[in-house]
Amino acid sequence: MGKNHKKLINNLEQLRKKAGLTQSDLSESAEVSRKSINAIENGIYVPSTVLALKIAETLGCKVEDIFKLPK
Repeated sequence: MGKNHKKLINNLEQLRKKAGLTQSDLSESAEVSRKSINAIENGIYVPSTVLALKIAETLGCKVEDIFKLPK
């Protein structure tokens, strides 16, 4: 993503915890490393569309519930 990715609103940590999942649990389901989940939660890494869809499926929500652009 371009230079403005830090402006991306990211609710992953809150939704993951609400679902009662650890970073390790989510990483196994999404087939990535726990470090990847941590980097996404901390705004260091913006996931691919495929990974975002896997995460949303695991959490039972829409990608838009996890990631949003500011208005």
